[in-house]
Amino acid sequence: MYVYVLFRREVRPMTQSPALTPAQAFDALYAFCAPALVRQAYLLSGSRELAQEAVERAFQLAWQNWPQVARDRDPAGWVRAVAHECALSPWHRFRLRHRHPEPPSTDAADRALLDALLKLPPTYRRTLLLYDGIGLDLPETAAETEASTPAAAGRLTRARRLVADRVPELADPAALHRRLAELASTERLRAAQPPTVRTYAERRTRFWTRSALAFTATIIAATTLTLRTAPTHYEAPIGPAQAISGVPAEVGMGPLSAGERALQTKLRGAAENGPERLVPVAR
Repeated sequence: MYVYVLFRREVRPMTQSPALTPAQAFDALYAFCAPALVRQAYLLSGSRELAQEAVERAFQLAWQNWPQVARDRDPAGWVRAVAHECALSPWHRFRLRHRHPEPPSTDAADRALLDALLKLPPTYRRTLLLYDGIGLDLPETAAETEASTPAAAGRLTRARRLVADRVPELADPAALHRRLAELASTERLRAAQPPTVRTYAERRTRFWTRSALAFTATIIAATTLTLRTAPTHYEAPIGPAQAISGVPAEVGMGPLSAGERALQTKLRGAAENGPERLVPVAR
């Protein structure tokens, strides 16, 4: 019974009565699933902070898509799938605060099991948790991990063998199931309160809605400005300049030569009115 509380299968249907508001239904789902999901996310990621963050992010998305989640045949499975994907996201390695490992467990057996889990490929780790930890059957495990049933069975077999190679006493699936529950229960893992999750999800939705509206307004303004300033008729381009040959080079002012000075003196000494006019002679 102790193991079932830690890794219970969240399959209780969301029978929402007419008197139950969406917030109350969400809070009921959160109270039912969040504690177990945080423990599952911890076994997938090996990080206490990341486990809490993954579960909160999953429920934020659930609240943002609540009409769809509330009508789903398994709302708890919807949230669980999102929480597992968030916990296993490869983008966490680029975050500075998740690059430094957290203090390991003081128990040597717990450290050995957690190290064995974290050394598994993410798909193997998730398959092992869903089947041996939560208790899903192979078709359900394959559907949640987006694999075929034979592929899920192969992953499960290899994951069990790899864990047994590092921790031989866990070769029995029943022992592995019990140790997974015990490992998760030794950590103090808590999830945020439902109102906090709903409030953050609503703020996030408003932020992205306003950002989308601002981006759309910017695009409309840029398009309007382009239409108003764009030319309305075609103007032929001006051809490139070409050099013209045969034009003498421009000569600047300079000193007069000897001939030019002699001509200047002669002109100055002549009569102002010029030479005498020639008078026609009649014949």
